[in-house]
Amino acid sequence: MKIRESAVAGRFYPASKEALIGQLDSIMKKELPNINLELIKNQIIGGVVPHAGYMFSAYQAVHFFEILKQSKQKFDTIVIVNPNHTGLGHEIAFDSSDYWETPLGQVPLDVEFGESLGIDISDIEQKHEHSGEVMLPFLQYFLDYNYQIAPITLSSQTFKNAKFLAERLHKSAKLLNRKIVLIASSDFSHFLSPEAGREKDAYVLENIITLDSQAIEKVVHKKNISVCGYGPIMTLIEYAKLVGTNPKAEILKIGHSGEIIPSSEVVNYVSILFSE
Repeated sequence: MKIRESAVAGRFYPASKEALIGQLDSIMKKELPNINLELIKNQIIGGVVPHAGYMFSAYQAVHFFEILKQSKQKFDTIVIVNPNHTGLGHEIAFDSSDYWETPLGQVPLDVEFGESLGIDISDIEQKHEHSGEVMLPFLQYFLDYNYQIAPITLSSQTFKNAKFLAERLHKSAKLLNRKIVLIASSDFSHFLSPEAGREKDAYVLENIITLDSQAIEKVVHKKNISVCGYGPIMTLIEYAKLVGTNPKAEILKIGHSGEIIPSSEVVNYVSILFSE
């Protein structure tokens, strides 16, 4: 049995179970009144969730996970598509572990689902990567049923790869009769003033709302926008168009790191719900 131990506990989130639950309890107490629970009636397809340290980005992330929890919808497999911050490994890869471990325990990978995708299976992409891992404590905190995860690193963030991956996810879910939900792990603009970051992110957000992946790819390159997980976002958009008759993307919360530690250069965070 191959277990991937946490690579970023103690840095991106607390290393002890008690401290981690305490932090999430505190953030939820603050955010719960602001969460749009009207959306729990929608059929959830997935979401865009930020992956920075919890002290900065959990205020946005919990909006998606609380809606997921209160919707009472249960999923067999939770697909986590994350970008690659280390540059190691293949263009697209499913993690080769059997379990992922955090201070809240172990969660099994859906190995059968991963093998059915026809993509590389490797552990090097996730070895030191935080952007997939930070989703797991949220899932463990919010969800009280048994599920498996499918962690996929999309290192080469192109529309072509995003569309290919979305098609494979859709095909495998049907083939194996899996009910899946897709998390696209991404922060938004990095190390700009709040005003400049908001302006740049608006170009991406308008194309997310209209579900236009190709426009996202073009504008990210044209305007040099540092949305680090635009590949996973494009994958979610393309997947939503495959499974939904009238899918929609709704912004849940926008914020930035300067709201926690004041700075002239901030990282922006956005949580977005994709549903039918």
